Amino acid sequence: MIADTVMETLVPGLKLAARGKVRDLYDLNDRLLIVATDRLSAFDVVLPTPIPGKGRVLTQLSAFWFKKTGHIVANHLLSADFDEIVRQLPEPLPLGREAFDGRLMLVKKAKRLDAECVVRGYLAGSGWKEYKRTGSVCGHRLPPGLREASKLPEPIFTPSTKAEHGHDQNIDRAAFAKLVGKDAARQLERLSLELYRFGAEYMKPRGLLLADTKFEFGLLDGKIILIDEAMTPDSSRFWEAALYKVGTSPESFDKQFVRDHLEKSGWDKNPPGPALPPGVVEGTARRYLEALERLTK
Repeated sequence: MIADTVMETLVPGLKLAARGKVRDLYDLNDRLLIVATDRLSAFDVVLPTPIPGKGRVLTQLSAFWFKKTGHIVANHLLSADFDEIVRQLPEPLPLGREAFDGRLMLVKKAKRLDAECVVRGYLAGSGWKEYKRTGSVCGHRLPPGLREASKLPEPIFTPSTKAEHGHDQNIDRAAFAKLVGKDAARQLERLSLELYRFGAEYMKPRGLLLADTKFEFGLLDGKIILIDEAMTPDSSRFWEAALYKVGTSPESFDKQFVRDHLEKSGWDKNPPGPALPPGVVEGTARRYLEALERLTK
């Protein structure tokens, strides 16, 4: 298991543009340098305990999917190769290979569309909770009698707000259209569903089910492109197909392992987040690494 951790970065000579829940972004004029750290957020709160190697998994898996899905929608990736990125930086910088290799993405700068595009193929998480209360998920009326982890008749698009602080909020498609505009909303829904279906089909022979996932998009020269990350254990639920059973919480390879621990801990889901015990840290790191290996081999 990868032993090193990176919780926060500060690169001399580069302007820190933003520090997200997981990624540090450096401004290179028309490009961004993205560094994926080992920070982990759950219920929209950054936890104080890093997950070893997590940033490398996110970067490598995102780069993999960006290359695989370019025929569906263009994306912001320029390079995820350490040596190539270092050569393209404006001046020689002290980016140590040991700390940064595998964590970096050089990307085109786009204007982010401030919404999260969630696609659900199965009932889980907040979707399952909403269905139990209302029989619907984000405005989609679903058949009665579904149980936890039920496969939906068709994947559904269930967008949410993107909160800089606090919790994201699920919204229906009408609210989504008001947020991003009607034309953009139609395009984003179509692209999100296409990306989900492509990813789900790719995972089947690898023994994984894509329960749900979320995408972020931006505008570059007036065109919609995929940004941030794609179908990683941070942004998705990956289930073990061989152990899948309706009515239970399936074996997963994502941060559901952490969410389950936190649900039982009594934490109220407001900052600050609690520290994670060693067993949860190790189990999460192992699940992330297995997701990467199974999907990219």
